[in-house]
Order: sequence, then structure tokens, then C-alpha cells
Amino acid sequence: MDIKFNKNEDHNKLLASSLRDKLVKVSLGGGKKKIEKHHSKGKMTARERIDFLLDDPKKAIEIGAFAGEGMYEEYGGCPSGGVVVKIGHVSGKQVIVVANDATVKAGAWFPITGKKNLRAQEISIENKLPIIYLVDSAGVFLPLQDEIFPDKEHFGRIFRNNAIMSSMGITQIAAVMGSCVAGGAYLPIMSDEALIVDKTGSIFLAGSYLVKAAIGESIDNETLGGATTHCEISGVTDYKAEDDKDALTKIQNIVDKIGDFDQAGYNRKKPVKPKENQDDIFGLLPAKRSDQYDMMPIIERLVDDSEFEEYKAGFGQTLITGYARIDGWAVGIVANQRKLVKTKKGEMQFGGVIYSDSADKATRFIANCNQKKIPLVFLQDVTGFMVGSKSEHGGIIKDGAKMVSAVSNSVVPKFTIVIGNSYGAGNYAMCGKAYDPRLIAAWPSAELAVMSGSSAAKVLLQIETSRLKAKGEKITEKKEKELFDKIKNNYDEQTSPYYAASRLWTDAVINPLDTRKWISTGIEVANHAPIEKDFNLGVIQT
Repeated sequence: MDIKFNKNEDHNKLLASSLRDKLVKVSLGGGKKKIEKHHSKGKMTARERIDFLLDDPKKAIEIGAFAGEGMYEEYGGCPSGGVVVKIGHVSGKQVIVVANDATVKAGAWFPITGKKNLRAQEISIENKLPIIYLVDSAGVFLPLQDEIFPDKEHFGRIFRNNAIMSSMGITQIAAVMGSCVAGGAYLPIMSDEALIVDKTGSIFLAGSYLVKAAIGESIDNETLGGATTHCEISGVTDYKAEDDKDALTKIQNIVDKIGDFDQAGYNRKKPVKPKENQDDIFGLLPAKRSDQYDMMPIIERLVDDSEFEEYKAGFGQTLITGYARIDGWAVGIVANQRKLVKTKKGEMQFGGVIYSDSADKATRFIANCNQKKIPLVFLQDVTGFMVGSKSEHGGIIKDGAKMVSAVSNSVVPKFTIVIGNSYGAGNYAMCGKAYDPRLIAAWPSAELAVMSGSSAAKVLLQIETSRLKAKGEKITEKKEKELFDKIKNNYDEQTSPYYAASRLWTDAVINPLDTRKWISTGIEVANHAPIEKDFNLGVIQT
């Protein structure tokens, strides 16, 4: 291996190591002291509950681990958005599990908590995937109630989704394992079946203090809304559990009896590991986001037996399209080619840029995958569409619109992995979050923004210096550099994959070596939902 490979490898392995450290930190939720206090009540933590429930926790994937990262610092932070969401198997059935983390502000709902719960329900609805709620929450975080309570995509949408999911026949099981207060009390009861843990679980619209203040009645919380009350008097819950493990075992027994689902029928054969060494990815991916490189060797380290059947290999070469298998599943891959390519006409095209011919090729390939019922995988490292008079006269906007239309109207499941750059309209054409990928994850090397930090800083610097000069300030070369560095540093922070993940623009930041696992899990999830409509591009400019 050459020196450049080794330098890339060192850089990318450090990023992967940093990712592991960050995941360890967020897995502690509210911290070790809060966990100890939680245990002293005879309760398991959210992550312990999920691990006990799942058949094999190591095979599960986590959605939104970095939700809330760097947010709400004035309130002490909100690790993982105060709720843990994982996709895994329970009694052999694939499910999505949503567990409140009561070590984070007693499981109170921050705005990002609501957004993350809605994302979990979206995955369940889109894929007709059974969902299990492990409830332990003090309700809405009151200081931020205006950002979580009244709008369409806020707290109330969750109960609306409960009702819609029930009508769709999607199994919903809820276990009340701690507090379940006020509006939050509706979630478990709008589920198909509800369990409650004796002595630690409670459900009521208003707690004993509020009842005393409102109507003058003196009553303790256990009598008001404990397990005995709701299992033997009100009939609100269906099962009483002795403790957390008993409740989780009962859920396993219930899931064990669920019948088979109608499959979408995506093609799968026996999985084969890539022939090429997957660890090479760390050396092949450049440390600098502006460097050109060949995407094909990376694809060969992601697909089964390193076999890839390229579609239109000699045409539109800044996009790679073709068929492969990932963990046995047939997939159609659309990937940005990041090396400088030379066309048959002798023209040079920049890697990572989408040209008219590339967009045209991708549109046709996406249509073919929809006709053949093959899931699509987008590997993003894109700087945008080509600009300039030649591209504009050649109809780049028209060709780009065709590609965006094909991505938008695709009926087969789509999965997006942000490997490197994800800039501007390139993010859209390559199936960014706005285009409904079933799952979207980023490598630690990813950057998501309108444009690169350097480009944006140059534009913003011009605006800022003009403003200061208009006020009569003299801008020296030193002052200009200080302004540039400040603007770039602020902008670079916002392009970080962790910044995107904290706001759920992506579902996760993942180690590149977990990419096959994520895509395979996603297709298995999508296989629960047969395609119900035909692919139609609608009206497009030709």
C-alpha cells in the first residue's frame, strides 16, 4: 500500500474510533448516577430493557442515537433525544422498539423526542413493521411546551398515528414500565395490547398532586393509576407484570404468536461476503473531501463476492449505476463517481458532479429497478450539478429534474448512505432525507450542506466585508482572514454528520463496515410492505 493509502487509513480509522467513543457516551443517557438511581427503584434502563427483549441485540440497528446531540445545553442536554429506538428481532419476528430513557429528565419529551418518536412510527407505517413501546416518561418538557405540543408534527401526531396504524393492521404493543402521564397516557392505551409493571408503572391523566389541587381529592399515585387499579378496576391495561423482566418476557410471548406477513418479494440468495477486504475502505476513502478518488473499489468492498454488473459503463461516467447483491439481497446501486473522467468526445468531467448524461442514465436505471422490483441504494459523495453556459444550454436543469422525478416517484424501497459530500441539489437527486429513503445513514467522513465550508465562507465573507465597509470600517488582510476563519469554522460545524444526525436529517452515523448490515436490515424491514402502486414518472420535460 502507498503512503497516501496509509494516511487515509489513519484519518478514517480515527473518525471511526471517535464514533465509537461518542456512542459509548450517549449510551449512558443521563449519566452513571442517574442510572444507579434508576436501578435502585428496581428498574432496568431503556437500553437494558431493549437488549433483554431482543433475540440478538448485536444484530439490531439503532435509529437516532445522536438525536439531540449538542442541543438543549441550557437544560442539561438530551442524549439520544431521551428515547432509544432500535430495529431487531423478538421471538423471530422483526420489530421496531421505542423505549423512553427515564435517566434523561425522567423521560420527559423534548421537541427532538417527539420528532424521533414520529420517525419510528414513520418507519413502522411505511414498512408495516410491528412496533413495541416501552413507556417510562414524565410527559412533555414544560419549558419547551410551545415547541412540542400544538403543531401538526408535534406530540399529538403520535396518537393520531396510533389510530392510523391500528386501522392498517400494524401490531402495536405497549408496556408501561414507569410514569405515563397526561396526554402520554393515551399512547399505550391506543396500542393493541398494554402491559403494566406492578408498583413501578402508573397511568393517569393527572397525578395525585394535581388531582388535589384541581378537585380537592386526596389519593396516592398507586391507588390512582397503578397496576392493580388498571388491571382489576378500570380495565385500561391487559396484563400485570411483576417486574421489568416479567413484562418483557410477556411481550416476547405475545410476539411469538403473531402470524406471518405478506412479503413484498424482494430477491434474495444466500449471502456472500465481499471478496475484497472491507477494511481497505479506510485507506481508499481520501482524508480530504475535495480529493478525487475511484468509487468502484469501495463498491466492490460493499457488495457480495465483490461482483457488480455495471449499467451503461461508458456513458454518464460521473454516476455509477449497476446491479449487485448486499447480504444476499438484490440491489440497484446509484453512486457518485469521484474520479476525474474523460468522455469519448475527449472532454474532462469532474468527479462528484452530476452532468446531463449522468442524470439521464440514472433516470433510466431507476426506472429499470422499479420495473424489476429491485431496491435502490444511493451512495452519496456529490458536490452538485454541473454549472456554466455549456451545461445550461445543454439542459442540465431539465435532465436534473428528470432524475429528481424518478427518485421522487420510485415505488421500490430506497436506502441512502452519505459517504462524503452531500451538497446542494445533489443531495436531492441522490435521495436525501426529503425523498423518503426507508433508511438514511452517514459515514463519519460525511458532510451535508448547501455547499462546502470553503465555498460558503468565501460567499459569506464577501457579504460581511461589504457590510462592514458600508459602516466605514477598514478591512485589513489580517481582519479578512480572521473573518474567513470564523465564518468557515461556524459553517463547518453545521456540515458535520453529527450535526445532521442530532437533528434527524439522517438516521445514524455508522462505521463504514456496518453499511452492509444497515442495508440488509432495511430491505428485510421493507419486505414487510408489498408495493401497492405502479411506477409513474408523471409529466417531465424530454
